[in-house]
Amino acid sequence: MTDKRAANIALAETYYQALADGDFDYLAALHADHVVFNLVGQTPVSGRWEGKAECFGPLVADMVVGKLDPATVQFSRKWKIMCADGERVVGIMYGGGMGNNGHEYLQTYCQIMTITDGLITELHEFFDTALVELALNDNPTAKGPTQPQRPFAF
Repeated sequence: MTDKRAANIALAETYYQALADGDFDYLAALHADHVVFNLVGQTPVSGRWEGKAECFGPLVADMVVGKLDPATVQFSRKWKIMCADGERVVGIMYGGGMGNNGHEYLQTYCQIMTITDGLITELHEFFDTALVELALNDNPTAKGPTQPQRPFAF
């Protein structure tokens, strides 16, 4: 394993542990000031978010964590690094909490982190957008959530 790849994996592990600990200040410190978040889907949190202030202010603090019961929030209840190279780490994470609207928000995320000079400079994140709408935006789909017969596992 190259030194850069090992360092990137260590940074990703630190990222997931900071989320598990609920230490959002430390989590933010792992990102470059000019970080870009690319979030899948067509929800209020979806799209391209630019800069640490925007990513960790309106997006994370207000539109995600702020819509969850603080007593129940624990991101990174489980995570796994899937692959890494000299610039990127791909991980899968499971976690969340109870929405302020009473709907459970336990989400599985796939994240692709681009790392430059020891900081995360770009994040691509994939997740269940129907769950975001239900638990974070109180906007259930017409059919409502369904439990899969063969649940995803990692």
